[in-house]
Amino acid sequence: MQSGLLMVGLTLMMGISMGCASTHLHESTGEYVDDSVITTKVKTALLRCPMVSGTAVHVETFKNRVQLSGFVDEMEQIEQAIKLSREIEGVGLVENRMSVK
Repeated sequence: MQSGLLMVGLTLMMGISMGCASTHLHESTGEYVDDSVITTKVKTALLRCPMVSGTAVHVETFKNRVQLSGFVDEMEQIEQAIKLSREIEGVGLVENRMSVK
């Protein structure tokens, strides 16, 4: 009886721990929170920069990789957005998907 309960307990623990693990397509809860913080910091930096229209740039983060997308008026705005994003702690890679109008 006790060995049966032990097996059930171990099986449940394995399932719970696997639910928090990440794969190349999915993030763990901790990674999701970290990426949300990075996204917020990047978006804040873009909104504070008078050169970049932060409202025109969409920011997504997945496993410390920041993707910038949207439309801006000048190439310099794209360059500045990339520069600001790279300066944020925790950003591993910045992928540009922005375009000049």
